[in-house]
Amino acid sequence: MLEDLASVCGKRDATPKTNYDGHIPMDIVIHHNPGCGTSRNVLKIVRDAGYVPVVVEYLETGWTKSQLQALFAAAGLTSRDALRVTKSPAKELGLLDPSVSDEILLERMLEHPVLVNRPIVACANGVRLCRPSGAVLDLLETWPDGPYAKEDGTLLIDAHGQRLPE
Repeated sequence: MLEDLASVCGKRDATPKTNYDGHIPMDIVIHHNPGCGTSRNVLKIVRDAGYVPVVVEYLETGWTKSQLQALFAAAGLTSRDALRVTKSPAKELGLLDPSVSDEILLERMLEHPVLVNRPIVACANGVRLCRPSGAVLDLLETWPDGPYAKEDGTLLIDAHGQRLPE
């Protein structure tokens, strides 16, 4: 199961080095919803830090059971932890009831990809549900130059390159 992640994330040296086009050669996969502000912020942070991520628009591609199991295991999440409860059909499907099993939640996530909270970022440094968007900085060896703000204007990195609380 985790082999799937290893194949897309790769390994790299601890010292960031740029490749011929100036980008940092660490494989990063972002499971992205372009309609989500947090997801857009995470994608922009990754790109502005110099990485070229693989972008998976999961609402179009859907999920596989093994893919979700691997992502959740690597991120230390249960299906319930990863369940999107707002702006999703979770309530209508009766999934907010704590007695609903993780297996049932996983099956519904396969049927309704929007039930998976986003964005999920996978790379050699780990797998993370990046909410709030600044959580992606924990995975990146190089950050965008500061000062750096999210799309709503909220400062994420100050002029000295220090991360600010969200």
